[in-house]
Amino acid sequence: MPDTRFAVYFVLFTVMLDAIGVGLMMPVMPQLLLELGDADLSKAAIWGGVLSSVFAVMMFLFGPVLGNLSDRFGRRPVLLVSMAAMCVDYIIMGMASSLWMLFIGRVIHGMAAANHSTAGAVIADVSSSDKKAANFGLLGAAFGIGFVMGPLLGAFLAEWGSRAPFLGAAVLVGANTVFGFFVFHETLPVSRRREFRWRRANPLGAFAALGRLPGQGRMMLVVLFQEMAFIVYPAVWAYFTLEQFGWGPRMVGLSLAGYGLLLALMQGVLIRWTVARFGEYRTAVFGLLVAAVSFIFTSVNPYGWLGFAFLPIMSLGALATPAIQGMMSRAVPDDAQGELQGIIASIRAVAMIFGPLLMTGLFSYFTRQDTPFHFPGAPFVLSTILTLAALSALWGAGTKMHKAEQSSPLKR
Repeated sequence: MPDTRFAVYFVLFTVMLDAIGVGLMMPVMPQLLLELGDADLSKAAIWGGVLSSVFAVMMFLFGPVLGNLSDRFGRRPVLLVSMAAMCVDYIIMGMASSLWMLFIGRVIHGMAAANHSTAGAVIADVSSSDKKAANFGLLGAAFGIGFVMGPLLGAFLAEWGSRAPFLGAAVLVGANTVFGFFVFHETLPVSRRREFRWRRANPLGAFAALGRLPGQGRMMLVVLFQEMAFIVYPAVWAYFTLEQFGWGPRMVGLSLAGYGLLLALMQGVLIRWTVARFGEYRTAVFGLLVAAVSFIFTSVNPYGWLGFAFLPIMSLGALATPAIQGMMSRAVPDDAQGELQGIIASIRAVAMIFGPLLMTGLFSYFTRQDTPFHFPGAPFVLSTILTLAALSALWGAGTKMHKAEQSSPLKR
């Protein structure tokens, strides 16, 4: 029997490189769009929003497709083909001579990056029942490391031009594809494969399950509003800081990497203490309140150094996410946990599709030459409103959950 450690290593590298690819583009995207679009920053931001949304749409549509294809043909061909496609795609984007080439590149990138479902299936294949949780935790850790490394790598490679980060990513992904070709053996036996059916690959199927989870509808609004609010950082941070502070790729990359590292500390370390001491409901309320204050502060902050100093406070808002998920998980039966997570993933996908369009559209309107009021921080005001809407929905939906939390011990 092949050593499954190499399968795990390949999958972890794959997930990490997916995250690196997302973060790597953020510092250089404004400069690249300015070069290709022959336009000002406000129009470049609109294109940035469109490209982000297209990427999210492709991931939303193809995540279930790739997962089900891997159930039919095996994990190895799906992962290797998706990684090879991503390598070619980075080359296309790095050599793009027009916005449409970049658009096509983002379409292919979203399709290839939808391999997370297959990566998770590999972990499930090779893990014993008592090791599944720990190994799935490794996937989350790999993604977090990649998200921190991506902006740093993008900022470093940007010293050689706005195309260099894409070509650097192509080298990394290509090397991982070769590594996987030689060491990654199939983890799904032929006896466990099943016929591919489009019904199973329907990405909208998760929403149909919402009615089977009583009391979760309002909490899904909390998730939607919160995710839409926090999308402001990946959507407009590079454009906002360029306009507001005059930051280049290096400063953008350092700030995003610092924020990502602090998020990992908040959600991986501090959350355990806050939930144990204050409970999930109060932790969620606190996180949303801090996030609202942070968005308002960022919208009017005139100093780049003050933005760096405020990063630890901003990151406290991330405590809300795991606390809200904990509340929702406690409110549904044990045999419906997977169904719940599927719906949450679909809600997040919707936020990733529409959020960048809203944020970059608002930024563009308030930074273009004929704007009635120049205000680059306008997207952060919208994020404040969305966060307060999430807080309002949480107060309405969380009362019963909070009482249940106080009357019974937390499930850990």
